[in-house]
Amino acid sequence: MFSGIVEEAATIMAVTDEGTNRHLRVKCTFADQLTIDQSVAHNGVCLTVVALNPDGTYTVTAIEETLRRSNLGRLAPGSQVNLERSMKIDGRLDGHIVQGHVDCTAVCSKIEQADGSHYFTFTYDVPAELERQGYFTVEKGSVTVNGVSLTVCDSAPGRFSVAIIPYTFEHTNFCHIKEGTVVNIEFDILGKYVARLAQIPGK
Repeated sequence: MFSGIVEEAATIMAVTDEGTNRHLRVKCTFADQLTIDQSVAHNGVCLTVVALNPDGTYTVTAIEETLRRSNLGRLAPGSQVNLERSMKIDGRLDGHIVQGHVDCTAVCSKIEQADGSHYFTFTYDVPAELERQGYFTVEKGSVTVNGVSLTVCDSAPGRFSVAIIPYTFEHTNFCHIKEGTVVNIEFDILGKYVARLAQIPGK
């Protein structure tokens, strides 16, 4: 479980394919604090640490399903990836409840500047059946973009906008997002439960 509060925008040092799996070697400032089997969110995708390397990096593995649903398959050496370690049970929930299970990707369709901050608009395409299951956004609701917990400031079918303050812009890979960039999206799990309950007869 995560909160969507990114700890660091880390660097991908190497990408290695093995069958349909992809191994990512990652460099970050807290690599020496990690342990094998620990969960770390990478652009919002929960991955397990499988190796701690002598050069101070660590390795995670993404399977074919993860690569298909997320933007991890687009990462290359030198790419920046947002990292967050799993929540401590006694910690503050500064963002919102994030599972680390990316639902789909979205494309940045517009970027606007506003007095130092940035407004990013993203478009996505999900089947109608998934929309009925809560795969959508609502204004003032929560959404996770590349692992960052954000508040939706404008919502429409297949589209939403978020406001990014300078700190978030500078300390996450939002500073590298351009029009056309593909990002990972996780819709609010609470919204999914509400949508599912609404479909149960008699509820």
